[in-house]
Amino acid sequence: MKNFANAEFSPEVIDLMTIALEGAVATLPEPVHSSHVTALAESILRTAGAGERDVANLQRVALLELQLAPRHG
Repeated sequence: MKNFANAEFSPEVIDLMTIALEGAVATLPEPVHSSHVTALAESILRTAGAGERDVANLQRVALLELQLAPRHG
């Protein structure tokens, strides 16, 4: 994970981010690649760091960013 060394979140926000990540990962087709999970987690951290607290919005932004990310390979 990059650029999150100084991030601080309350236990409640961590719970929201966890729910958003689990929900986003559950929508991915099998097999789920670790790079996709990492990208989703980083997006959720960034979006929550910007103040978003709605689980659906955290999940939606992460999935959109993953969909728009350049494909390598």
